[in-house]
Amino acid sequence: MTENGWRVRPFMPGDAPSFAALNRRWIEELFGIEEQDIRQLEHPQAAILDNGGFIACADADGWVIGTGAILPAAHPPDDGRKWMEIIKMATEPAMQGRGIGAAILTRLLDFARESGADAIWLETNAKLEAATALYEKSGFRALTSEEAWPSPYDRCNLQMVLKL
Repeated sequence: MTENGWRVRPFMPGDAPSFAALNRRWIEELFGIEEQDIRQLEHPQAAILDNGGFIACADADGWVIGTGAILPAAHPPDDGRKWMEIIKMATEPAMQGRGIGAAILTRLLDFARESGADAIWLETNAKLEAATALYEKSGFRALTSEEAWPSPYDRCNLQMVLKL
């Protein structure tokens, strides 16, 4: 546990409802659920973990207060790098601003390094200012429109990369 009473740990099967609820909240509130979201949120084992991914959960005495996932990138460029993709980052609104997102992101990047990845890609939306600031602080840079990858999401207008 941290001094704040929470810790980051690997996803367990019983975390699936919390993983879905935390992500559904912000997606539905700000954008609308899309087909890719449904698959990942309703079937995290099959959609993320069974594909070589990892889900991190911030846990406060059994209450999942944050999540994030990473998996091999869906449409990586043919540049010789091993790309992974960060998806489904969410923190319980009442717990935001306490370093939970940063701790989850650190654990996801550690998993990527342990898996031999040397580059990370993610998509977000520019109006998610706190998330964008977190990614920038962690060393991610925004892709130009010429560098952008294909996206399964209508809501994403910002893609970012980090070379490990």
